[in-house]
Amino acid sequence: MLIPTLLQALAYVSRVCGFDTVDSFPPGHQYARTRWNRAYFDIASDVKPEQIERSLCESITNTPLIFAHITHPTPRMQRALLAVIETRMRRSCGSPTDLVALLVNAYRSPQTPDAMPNLRKVIEDSGYDTNAVLGFLGSMPSAFDVIEAAH
Repeated sequence: MLIPTLLQALAYVSRVCGFDTVDSFPPGHQYARTRWNRAYFDIASDVKPEQIERSLCESITNTPLIFAHITHPTPRMQRALLAVIETRMRRSCGSPTDLVALLVNAYRSPQTPDAMPNLRKVIEDSGYDTNAVLGFLGSMPSAFDVIEAAH
């Protein structure tokens, strides 16, 4: 009986001191269903949720394909990916269908929160077609500025 109690106490101290890494927001958080792969995101357990989300968004901005390792991304994380997509579209550096495919895949789950009005509808109505979603995003005059202003 003493060993399980000691292991539990050690695990608690490890989390509180930030020696452990987390793969989700704390229970009760607005986006508690959001998960990420610890192998790609080294986030200490003592980091506040706002800092966690900011760190994940910076990772997405710097390495957008890392978005594939997040389940149920928050709207802010999706907007980080949308900003990269918009930049690629604006600069005409090739079609960002690889990044749009990551976003479309995230929306296969009904648990993924909506980051943009009508985005889920377009994705589902198109049968999860990346080209249709890319067309939708490209047809918006200032697609992502409106979203950022809301927060």
